[in-house]
Amino acid sequence: MNSNNFRMPARRLATVATVTALAASPAVLGAGAAHATADHGRASAVVLRTGLDVSLLNRSVDIPLAVSLNEVQAPRSADRTALSTRLDGVAGGKPFTILGADVAAAKATVTSRRAEGSVRLVDARLHVPGLPLLSLIEVGTVTAKATCEVGEAPAASANVLGAVTVLGKRVTLTAGGTTQVKVPGVGEVRLDLAQRRTTTRTAAATALELKVSVNPLKLNVADVEGTITLAKATCESPMAAPTGHPVQSHDPGADVKPQGARADLAETGGSSATPYIAGGALALVLVGGGAVAVARRRRN
Repeated sequence: MNSNNFRMPARRLATVATVTALAASPAVLGAGAAHATADHGRASAVVLRTGLDVSLLNRSVDIPLAVSLNEVQAPRSADRTALSTRLDGVAGGKPFTILGADVAAAKATVTSRRAEGSVRLVDARLHVPGLPLLSLIEVGTVTAKATCEVGEAPAASANVLGAVTVLGKRVTLTAGGTTQVKVPGVGEVRLDLAQRRTTTRTAAATALELKVSVNPLKLNVADVEGTITLAKATCESPMAAPTGHPVQSHDPGADVKPQGARADLAETGGSSATPYIAGGALALVLVGGGAVAVARRRRN
């Protein structure tokens, strides 16, 4: 039989073995690659969030009222100054304004070193269904801020400045305390002022949290109960990258790409990938030599 018939399978064997070894090389090399990824932290801010239950006058229907104004997560900002909604069976189905303000801004940002959420509210007027002319609360300036920075203790601050009126009554708020306001025939509101929480990596600040129980008996509304949050900011600190590895910049919506170690033999004379490269080369030599030996035995 012609020896060429033996050479072709041997060549094919060597070729297949070479392709297989080369295809496997990137996976092997990848096992020794260095990855420098980081948790970029989180931040959020919201001007207003409601969790209310509205009962109609006949008490046959409870309607949830869960809305928010300028609720953002990093990296975003918003500055709408009014929030209106409508509820079936309330005010004839016409829209009513829950919150109006001269300034209502929320901002959340995150970088590789810092996460921050902040809220600013100026001359705010908050209403609930059934009380179109009487504000649940009116307040001058409300701010909340949470800052989390790598290597620093997280910080949270919240302030309510200027005059505060609740259900038409002028009130004095106590920092870090609770204020109770009751108005006969209208209802009552409990206000918790300037709540702040911090941990080793997180911070949260809420300027005002209101627990509401109102029975206006107007516009077919019997009771309004629940909670309202006014100006809240949160953050979570980015994780510091391991020493010697860069922290990748934050790109929302994009996948974080691992950074592999370079095998630059011209500069360093070697790298962590060198043993894998050498092993791959040796495997190719052995496979090639074995293929040649098989071919020679078949020719003899």
